[in-house]
Amino acid sequence: MRTINIHQAKTHLSRLVDEAEQGNSFIIAKAGKPKVLVTRLGVPAQPAKRRLGGLEGMYTIPDHFEEIDRKLDEEIEGLMRGADDDRE
Repeated sequence: MRTINIHQAKTHLSRLVDEAEQGNSFIIAKAGKPKVLVTRLGVPAQPAKRRLGGLEGMYTIPDHFEEIDRKLDEEIEGLMRGADDDRE
C-alpha cells in the first residue's frame, strides 16, 4: 500500500480523494510514521477472516446423544406442563 507524507497529501488532496474513491487506498504519514489509512466509504479496511473448524477436537458428542436429548426434551416438557420435579 502506498504511503504519502502529510505535506504531499495537503498539496494533492483532491486527486488523492479521487484515487481513494476508485479503490486505491493509501496511508498518510507524518515524519515517516503512518498516521491514518484513507479508503473509500463502504469498504471495510480489512475484511474479517473466518476460520472454519477452529474448535475441532475441543468437544465431542456422546454416542447416546439422541437419548440424552430426548430425556431432556421430556423433562422440559414436564416442567412446562407443571409436573413436579422428581430430581433430588
